[in-house]
Amino acid sequence: MTCFTALRALLLSTLAVVATHALADADRHDCRGERMPRVTFIEFQSPNLAPPGGLLTIKGKMSMPGKADDRWFCRDDDRRGKRDKKERKLAAVLILHGSGGVDARGDFYEAALNEAGVATLQIDMWEARGVTGITNRPPVPILTIPDAFSALAVLSANDAIDPDRIGVLGFSWGGVISLAAAEQAYAGAPFARGLRFAAHVAHYPVCYGANNPNILLAFGTTPALAGTQFLNLTGAPVLIQVGSEDDYDNSAGPCRALAQAVNPTNNNVVEVREYVGAYHGWDRLMVPVTVPDPFADQGSFLLGQRATPPLVVIRPDVAQAHEARERVVRFFRRKL
Repeated sequence: MTCFTALRALLLSTLAVVATHALADADRHDCRGERMPRVTFIEFQSPNLAPPGGLLTIKGKMSMPGKADDRWFCRDDDRRGKRDKKERKLAAVLILHGSGGVDARGDFYEAALNEAGVATLQIDMWEARGVTGITNRPPVPILTIPDAFSALAVLSANDAIDPDRIGVLGFSWGGVISLAAAEQAYAGAPFARGLRFAAHVAHYPVCYGANNPNILLAFGTTPALAGTQFLNLTGAPVLIQVGSEDDYDNSAGPCRALAQAVNPTNNNVVEVREYVGAYHGWDRLMVPVTVPDPFADQGSFLLGQRATPPLVVIRPDVAQAHEARERVVRFFRRKL
């Protein structure tokens, strides 16, 4: 064999290897494409309980998980055979933001839930109401509880989602709504349309405010009317996660006390997980902020115990954020 012939054979062999790897890379790319979440942006109507009433147009981001097993779905039909079972419908989780509005927390949990094969819907409760944050948010949670159940109706009507396997995850204000959605008084209200969530996660949901009439005197209402009653539950499991340094509850104590108060008459469905050293919003992986809030420090400002609203430190903790996210995914995979 001449040097030229040998060189030519080597080049052809190299090109064949490169082509083989290129095709494999293309196949892997196709598989990754199938595994990518399918994102759409939706709008739906929700009852407006504030004057003048009517309906609000709520906007949301729907994210459907990609195919779960690329080794299965990326083979040719003649290699893997025809599927003989109907594809199972998806579980889903509604994600509710805090007082600051939609932020990084939603996408953080959305990514992990989608990877676990769970669909998600993040909604914006503020935009339709012209809310920009703490200073002009609704005065009481009852005004946004209908949004959660309206979103539940949207998810339940989706052909790809199992209506019996829909949960809700909320942060701070959204955590309050997640707790409220587990209360029969609200799950049985007309705006709930007879629907119920199958599981609830509430992150730092200002537990001291639940069932607390004193904190609502300034608003001239009661826990039942304000949307903060948490007494007679639907029976769905509830996970509360809170940091030991939370500036609303000042510790995990109020959340533990709330669970201890309701569990004996509600089949022990409420679980509390404390993150030692974590501040309010520790899983908000953004620049730390400090904000005043009249509901902080167990409502000391609203109770007339101080002249100005206390401050809330919102400081991320990367390690505990990932721990909390893993626990949320495990919880929903077990319960849904």
